[in-house]
Amino acid sequence: MTREEMLAYCLGKPGAWLDRPWEGDEVVKVGSRIFAFLGAPDGTARVGVKCGPTREIADEWLHRFPADARPMPYVGRSGWNALDLGGDIPDDELVDAVDGSYQAVVAKLPRRERPT
Repeated sequence: MTREEMLAYCLGKPGAWLDRPWEGDEVVKVGSRIFAFLGAPDGTARVGVKCGPTREIADEWLHRFPADARPMPYVGRSGWNALDLGGDIPDDELVDAVDGSYQAVVAKLPRRERPT
């Protein structure tokens, strides 16, 4: 899966929109919250997603894909991982990870911000 394909998939989620909160970095949000970090368009092709409610659960990805998954800086302790695109992680599992991140973030949004 390419970065462009992942971005298109993320933006296809109900209520999803592209934001650039930091110079050179792109994220996809639903409501006011990020559910996918994509980084710089010319950087390493990876997606940062919420892989579990705790670091221990998110570590499953690190054990299964040690070369292509790592805790995200700053938010990794909260269950966020960076998953490389185009590596050993199958595309369907990357899509499942984005779906899980999206659902976890939507569940925490105030009702007024949830997509209909």
